[in-house]
Amino acid sequence: MAISNNINPSGELSFAVRGLHCASCVNTLEKKLLENPAITTAIVNLAVETGFVCFDPQLLKPADIFAIVHAAGFTPDEAGEADHAADDSLRIQRNWFLFSLLASLPIMITMGMHGNRAVMQLNLLLATAVQFSAGLDFYRGAWTSIKNRSANMDVLVALGTSAAYFYSLLAYFGLLGPHREVFFETSAMLIAFIRLGKYLEARARGKAGEALKKLLHLQADKARLVTPDGEKDVPASVIRVGDIVLVRAGETIPVDGEVVDGGGVVDESMVTGESLPVSKKSGDTVTGATINRNGVMRVRATRIGEATLLAQIVKMVREAQGDKAPIQRFADAVSAWFVPIVLLLAAITFMIWFLLLSSDFLTAFRFAIAVVVIACPCAMGLATPTAIMVGSGIALGRGILVKKGSALEIISGLQVLLLDKTGTLTVGTPTMTDLVPVTRGVDPEKLLECLATAEAHSTHPLAQAALAAALEAGISPGEATDFEERGGFGITCNFGGFRLAVGNERLMEELEITLAPLEKRVDELTRAGKSLVYVAAGSALVGVAAFADTLKPGSAKAVAQFRSMGITTCMITGDHADVAAIVARQAGVDSFEADVLPGRKQEVVKEYQRRGMITGMVGDGINDAPALAQAEVGIAIGGGTDVAKETGDIVLMRDDLLDVVRAIKIGRATLSKVRQNLFWALFYNILGLPVAAGLFSGFGITLKPEYAGLAMAFSSVSVVLNSILLKRMEKEL
Repeated sequence: MAISNNINPSGELSFAVRGLHCASCVNTLEKKLLENPAITTAIVNLAVETGFVCFDPQLLKPADIFAIVHAAGFTPDEAGEADHAADDSLRIQRNWFLFSLLASLPIMITMGMHGNRAVMQLNLLLATAVQFSAGLDFYRGAWTSIKNRSANMDVLVALGTSAAYFYSLLAYFGLLGPHREVFFETSAMLIAFIRLGKYLEARARGKAGEALKKLLHLQADKARLVTPDGEKDVPASVIRVGDIVLVRAGETIPVDGEVVDGGGVVDESMVTGESLPVSKKSGDTVTGATINRNGVMRVRATRIGEATLLAQIVKMVREAQGDKAPIQRFADAVSAWFVPIVLLLAAITFMIWFLLLSSDFLTAFRFAIAVVVIACPCAMGLATPTAIMVGSGIALGRGILVKKGSALEIISGLQVLLLDKTGTLTVGTPTMTDLVPVTRGVDPEKLLECLATAEAHSTHPLAQAALAAALEAGISPGEATDFEERGGFGITCNFGGFRLAVGNERLMEELEITLAPLEKRVDELTRAGKSLVYVAAGSALVGVAAFADTLKPGSAKAVAQFRSMGITTCMITGDHADVAAIVARQAGVDSFEADVLPGRKQEVVKEYQRRGMITGMVGDGINDAPALAQAEVGIAIGGGTDVAKETGDIVLMRDDLLDVVRAIKIGRATLSKVRQNLFWALFYNILGLPVAAGLFSGFGITLKPEYAGLAMAFSSVSVVLNSILLKRMEKEL
């Protein structure tokens, strides 16, 4: 079996696990894995049936880990095979349910005909067939659990069904005395109902994991390779870096790459969550699995296979759904003691009814069986991972990639959010905000043309901003001669019969150009924290252009929503205090720190943490890496194609701070759903066990073992369905 794709040099292995039935199975497998000293971390997820292991590659190989899983009684598979295994599991669960139901119905219909020998023989045959075919999995699981010195749901089912079946078998042959009642329908219907629950649970889990399935289906199967001999249709898997592929309108782009010829409008919604298509031209980058809506383009492959953005996202989503949230520890602790306590309660129930209440053996026996089969540790095991699966899927649909499932729980309790300024609150690149002619006689368009002409050959950020403003206004740079650029001063050149000088105040002073005509306006612009570029023709000042790194459109709104959610915001930036103060005021943050180096950003996070506050950090994921790593939740904004390399626990595919608001809302809704699931799982057992034990029989309320089994089966289904209800919040985002 190939497993190299799921391993990195640090020793991490992700794999699918078959044979997990309840939270006790999870605890057993994790315990077995951690018994090996070379394994430092072992996380098993019941909802998605996956395992994740951190190990020392010098001491242990993946094959050794798989051997441990096998020895524990479970079947490991390569993570990529999990979806096929899930489809197979669903089909198998359906078939076993239908078989056990069809075999059980005749028993149910004829269960009152105990005097008819032929009917009883038929019932015996049908019950035996169900017990040792559809019910065989429960025996296997129970045996594995007992070998591992633990007890899981299979132990409860095997005990309950075996007690009913073998009692009826002995009674049928008269070994318990004359006229003993036979109830083969109990064991047969128990297995049928539990199989029904397993089938519905598997279907519900599939719906909970739809987001990941949609991602997997986006991958292109074929590509149109451009060769010296012409175009050739080939499997997408054979494309290599540097190859040229042709993409026509309506086709899926097969690889990450760069447009080298042609162009079109590309639908990137499946990656960014942005509904509006994006125009692409020569030189632009495109992402594999996005759709070319119109136009024809040739694309040079730059990333293929596991390196593509889609592959990175799939890997990230798998890891997030396999992660274990802190609140899951509570469910794990309860599940570890659950089955032994249930077995003890069943024994107590039998003794109370048979010995203290002097009930007949069969009545006491049935109450004990009902107690065994109604208890279900599955619901608690599924409570957290199914909610996280759905929550991370909702986030994925909005271009919010959750790298750790636990981040959804932590982000819901954020108290402080630290915000980087450049590229997070602001656009990250300067734009021209003001163009001020020295007098009304100076034509603004001519002034902008002079500015653009002088800046046309400069790579300085302000020069690029000036050119962008001119192009937006429909003004093209002119042809200049004797071009000279001096670092720290500006540019001089000849244009239109004049010697143009475009630069800062030092350049103007050197050329003895007075700035007095614009002194008042310059003072206003300087106080606003803007960078200024003066334009002079000959010996006269003709105007000034102001530039600033402006707030993103949604930044102020996002900060206001953070405040309404009870989260304190603090902007941290390496810029000067005067510029920081202006941006902080515009954004509406509660506080700010200026002149901050990257190392200091990490210290700011630590200072809030020392106060006992749950702290989040939002940054670009590269310059802010130390702070992102230190925070309880690091949020990398604008992940782009290097998304897998980001330090953050959550990566936002779009440069939109409002996605942080959405991530917090999703986190809070997910945690709320987890709590609901755990409450109902516990409440179900607290209510169901006394009913099954016959505590309310005086009021005519009792529960036959087969219906107790049905109730147990549906408890797990209800938890998964409740998690799926999270999808309703998509409309609120």
